[in-house]
Amino acid sequence: MADMEKDPLSGKETTGHEWDGLKELNTPLPKWWLYTLYATILWAIGYWIIYPAWPSLTDYTKGVLGYSSRAELAETMDRVRDSRSAWMARFETTAVGDIKKDAELFTYAAAGGRAIFADNCAPCHAAGGSGGAGYPSLADDDWIWGGDIDSIYTTIRFGARGNHDDTRTSDMPAFGTDEILDEQDIAAVADHVLSLTGGPANGQGERVYADQCAACHGEAGTGNMDLGAPNLADAIWLYGDSRDAVIAQVAAPKHGVMPAWEGRIDPVSLKQVAIYVHSLGGGQ
Repeated sequence: MADMEKDPLSGKETTGHEWDGLKELNTPLPKWWLYTLYATILWAIGYWIIYPAWPSLTDYTKGVLGYSSRAELAETMDRVRDSRSAWMARFETTAVGDIKKDAELFTYAAAGGRAIFADNCAPCHAAGGSGGAGYPSLADDDWIWGGDIDSIYTTIRFGARGNHDDTRTSDMPAFGTDEILDEQDIAAVADHVLSLTGGPANGQGERVYADQCAACHGEAGTGNMDLGAPNLADAIWLYGDSRDAVIAQVAAPKHGVMPAWEGRIDPVSLKQVAIYVHSLGGGQ
């Protein structure tokens, strides 16, 4: 092989490549770089041999060590469950209403309930249970079926207007759609409902309310938790506080649905999230 041309300035050989009068020097890669490259190649080959690496049509190479990230996760979860077993046993044997009496257990429950709430409940009830349009706030003192810890636990466990045999149920008649009341009476009773929170009085609406609504909502409109009839006198509205919104709810009421969480989350998680909801500030 003929000697390569040397660059007159650096004295190094050129590759013979030239662009616009510029000649490429034949500069070899640094030794350390080459050794690093060879080491990574050897490392990759060793990795393919030791660990699972190559897929096939029906399986994959298991590797000399037989390592499995899924098996490692299962072992980790087993250790976590073992470390929590004492706590779980205490939750299982303690009634939800008695958890608050045990400061240590209550602290654990509230922390676990916060995480469970964030994963399962916050998409509807918002972070911190502040609620939204059509989704009740869990941080105020307005409760349809009761705000004590046992009532909250029952509502979470069995749901509201769902498919569970023990679900909470309360259906308000569609006074307009079912032609129970005419438009004039519906408007009048809506005015009376608004008067319970400071609106002007409506004599006709008061009479219609007494005939059609007081049996469930009470004469003063304070509701009835045994029937799941909401309080109409506390200025807390689920579907809007305007006259049109109240008229619409009387004429063709909306009925929210919450799934039963029994079977969706384990019994201990049910207690924990009930404790957390009760601790948001509105629990009775």
